[in-house]
Amino acid sequence: VRLGTNSIHHIAMGRMHAPGKGISRSARPYVRQAPNWLKNLYSADDVKEHIYKLAKKGLPPSKIGVVLRDSRGIANVNALAGNKVLRILKSKGLAAKLPEDLYHLIKKAVGMRKHLERNRNDADGKFRLILVESRIHRLARYYKRTKALPPTWKYESANGASLIAG
Repeated sequence: VRLGTNSIHHIAMGRMHAPGKGISRSARPYVRQAPNWLKNLYSADDVKEHIYKLAKKGLPPSKIGVVLRDSRGIANVNALAGNKVLRILKSKGLAAKLPEDLYHLIKKAVGMRKHLERNRNDADGKFRLILVESRIHRLARYYKRTKALPPTWKYESANGASLIAG
């Protein structure tokens, strides 16, 4: 990037374990309130009840958001209910013990370990497992700092399967 030119270049931060620097994403609407037609259809309590029902079926917060968006037309729960899906679940005590992103990383690592038991010579698989587990440790450090995980929580590859089962 040359400074002093009239063109504006955006410098994007790179991915942790990949070469990409993608900045493509969808733009959220500027208006932060739910549209009137949606407010007339659903009250905040209706949305919360639907969230509780979906959580009791075992859906994680991201899937709940997708179901609400696709089947009910509720694109932004926060605008309608006044809180985000995970915060609504936490207030009712329905949130998972493990944060969702950490859960999925552990699930991926368990699957990779299972693959490596059958394919011991997969050198690239071993390397990728190391990368995934380093992401798990980094995320766990963040969640301990923000008190989303207890300070004694530790990921070990031996007990990874039990973490995602229970």
